[in-house]
Amino acid sequence: MQAISIIIPMYGVEKYLRRCLDSVLNQTFTDWQAVCIDDGSPDACGAIAEEYARRDKRFLVIHQENGGRADARNTGLHHSTGEYIMFLDGGDFIHPQTMEMTYYMACRDDTDIVSYTYDNMYDVLLRMRHFFGMDTGGVSPFGMNRQYGPENVCSLVTDNIFKYVTEKNNNMFNVNRQWLIKHCQAWKHLYRRSLIADIHFIKGILFEDFPWWSAVILRNPRATILNLPLYYCRPGFDKHMVSNEHLYMINSLYTGIENAFNLYRGGANQYQFQMWNKKILWYFIDTAFRESSYVHDSADLGLVRDKFAKMSKMGVFDFPPNQKMRKLRRKIFGFIGV
Repeated sequence: MQAISIIIPMYGVEKYLRRCLDSVLNQTFTDWQAVCIDDGSPDACGAIAEEYARRDKRFLVIHQENGGRADARNTGLHHSTGEYIMFLDGGDFIHPQTMEMTYYMACRDDTDIVSYTYDNMYDVLLRMRHFFGMDTGGVSPFGMNRQYGPENVCSLVTDNIFKYVTEKNNNMFNVNRQWLIKHCQAWKHLYRRSLIADIHFIKGILFEDFPWWSAVILRNPRATILNLPLYYCRPGFDKHMVSNEHLYMINSLYTGIENAFNLYRGGANQYQFQMWNKKILWYFIDTAFRESSYVHDSADLGLVRDKFAKMSKMGVFDFPPNQKMRKLRRKIFGFIGV
């Protein structure tokens, strides 16, 4: 058994995959297994990963028919053997000390999750270069070569993860904002395997991280929070979307909201439900309703109204946490004719 298994879904990222796999190969921590899932990729992702596996037996390559990122992650979880689990998308990469830092903290603090951040400045740089028509493929982050001493890095350890999770972007007046676990991306954490091994991503939806992360934190994991940019995420540059793509996003959000809401309604205590409702759920309700404004086909609009009516009947909108969300609820009720 390895200390860490890192799960890497691969689809259509041939251009960036070597950088991703090199960032794993170049880790200062060596006791790892990389589970690379070729999710039916139409390019050379599978062949590139096999090349790395021939060079280093720590790489395990799984080929499967395309089932989406959620399905690929589930496959990776099934084949992983590490005591701890990480996720890395095939178009992204990580700092050389990511495994060293997180494993050190997990062992030192006896925590189930070690949370870190992504390099926001790298994200901004790529978006600026894309805007001006410049190449974004070979750009290196400024902090990639920065060296950290694990024993000297500030961190926060908590047994109340609900206090620190949030989907809000604006936390300027929160005195503890540096310790917030912002957004629910699965790839920003090291997880104890026993915490997540039986929690599966919902296949076939977008925003699959939301219901999965909601289930993870409901298990009351002890967490170490690091305010370190150890992950380098390649942004999905904006493209024009047609109406049925927005409908797919709404359907995905509905599935995630339904799954997570039923989980919390049946298994959360009052504090957990209140904090999740306030800091996570209503962000995705807002996102789904904003997406509805891009659906113009009358038949599709009927389907969208039906989804929101079902959520209303379930009680999803019963506890708006503030005036802004109470206003949103009125808009939703007006949309569905309640």
